[in-house]
Amino acid sequence: MRRDARVGAFKLIFETLFKDADEETFLEVMSSLKKDADKTFCEEIFNAYLKHKEELEKEVSLNAKNFDISRVYKVDLALILLALTEATYLQTPKAVAINEAIEISKNYSTLDSKKFINGVVSAILG
Repeated sequence: MRRDARVGAFKLIFETLFKDADEETFLEVMSSLKKDADKTFCEEIFNAYLKHKEELEKEVSLNAKNFDISRVYKVDLALILLALTEATYLQTPKAVAINEAIEISKNYSTLDSKKFINGVVSAILG
């Protein structure tokens, strides 16, 4: 299961919503992952996100109906960006990317977040 890698990538994406990515945080997240495969996948997600950050945030802005991106709960925004990165740039099936983001939201976000995450990601991915 790749959940640990996704949680690591989510934490790194979340961090970048407040400040530039830094090596210390990256190394901390990577050291928390036990399997080499998880480390590799986490890094793939995060690198794809960093490469396409502006495009992804623009898509969220255009599709988060009645929400200014600056006002979206940052945990939810990070989960949306995680799902979009995976589905768009890593060929993760859309349903898997959305479901994984929703599952992670159960530990890090509110009960209503799953509807918002699902709605925004589905609107963008079609």
